[in-house]
Amino acid sequence: MSYIIDRRLNDKHKSTVNRQRFLRRYRKHIREAVNDAVGRRSIKDMEQGERISIPRKDISEPVFHHGPGGQRSIVHPGNKEFHEGDRIKRPEGGGQGDGAGDGQASNQGEGEDGFAFEIDKQEFLNFLFEDLELPNLVKRHLEGARTFQTRHGGIVNQGMPAKINIVRSMRQASMRRRALTAATRRRLRDLLEEQETLLNEEQSPTRQARLAELEEQIARLRRRIDRIPFLDEVDLRFNHHVKVPVPVSRAVMFCIMDVSGSMNQDMKDLAKRFFLLLYLFLERNYEHIDVVFIRHHTSAKEVSEEEFFYSRETGGTIVSSALKLTRDIINERYPVDQWNIYAAQASDGDNWNDDSPACASLIEKELLPRLQHFSYVEVMPRAHQALWDHYQQIMEKHPAAFSMAQVDEPGEIYPVFRQLFHKRMEGA
Repeated sequence: MSYIIDRRLNDKHKSTVNRQRFLRRYRKHIREAVNDAVGRRSIKDMEQGERISIPRKDISEPVFHHGPGGQRSIVHPGNKEFHEGDRIKRPEGGGQGDGAGDGQASNQGEGEDGFAFEIDKQEFLNFLFEDLELPNLVKRHLEGARTFQTRHGGIVNQGMPAKINIVRSMRQASMRRRALTAATRRRLRDLLEEQETLLNEEQSPTRQARLAELEEQIARLRRRIDRIPFLDEVDLRFNHHVKVPVPVSRAVMFCIMDVSGSMNQDMKDLAKRFFLLLYLFLERNYEHIDVVFIRHHTSAKEVSEEEFFYSRETGGTIVSSALKLTRDIINERYPVDQWNIYAAQASDGDNWNDDSPACASLIEKELLPRLQHFSYVEVMPRAHQALWDHYQQIMEKHPAAFSMAQVDEPGEIYPVFRQLFHKRMEGA
């Protein structure tokens, strides 16, 4: 009886190699679809896959074929619906259907059926975060986390047959045989020297008797040496492997959001989308990451992720309260010499007039020396407020550690996110 074990990594009726080649070939269309999905999706649906449609004209390939040639006479059957000169309407659907005829209307396409396929969650995130990274990452502290690596841990006396160390086992067997037969070999060497001496002497009855006795003793000693086993169980040595923790970098991200009365629901939704992108990005890139959520109006409060995104609390605006709370949390829980610290703030820019200079001073003097990077996103502002002007002065002084951008609609979240966290050129 024989058994067939399928150890292929591909799913049934699928080829991973061909799929990856296809994704690389139509990367432009997929990236555009991912960008559109970020703008139209709700927060809860951000981690799902996406259905991609590619116009048929973009996947057609040139071919060589024989033309009709010559002269032909063709008779077309008539119909009852149309007459000469009638104009035929374009079919509904815009060419983005699957060819079944009952698809929904679309505002895209060239009048041809499109080729549609699905990308899974991981592929969606790969395109979503392509070429993005946190700037100025410094691995200040390494610690063992959840990942482990198997390494050689020496030689042991017991183990699995598959881990036997042949060289060490043979060396141990040779040392054992030498130790057990050392006295016998010395005795044998002495008898062989005496036998050699007697063989060089003249013939005599005494000599012949001694030679016979020596031969018997030599044979006995050699049999004793041969009875020592060539390889015994005590000689076996095995490779030992141990799991050691793999060092990973520790990072913490502070997410600061304005929930004051001047922030309407659309503005809050833009801020939520930005922080969700940031949260997914961090979870994808770092093994050990802490995320601290801080909401503020006239006062600031550290909250859970659920409360951060969905609580309906409101009030006035004092931004410095959130920055002070961020500073206090860093001092209490995140030593600068052990953590890579990042902060991102989303607000409409509205703030109590006397508070904006205090915010700029807090960031420049107390936060930036502790942070790797600070990002500020202003969502749907009526006009730039004093907070934007003070933050712009900080960016001019510290362009590598501070960045800011403006977002007016959901479709701009993803481009702004890429602008803030694109890969820096070496030495930039």
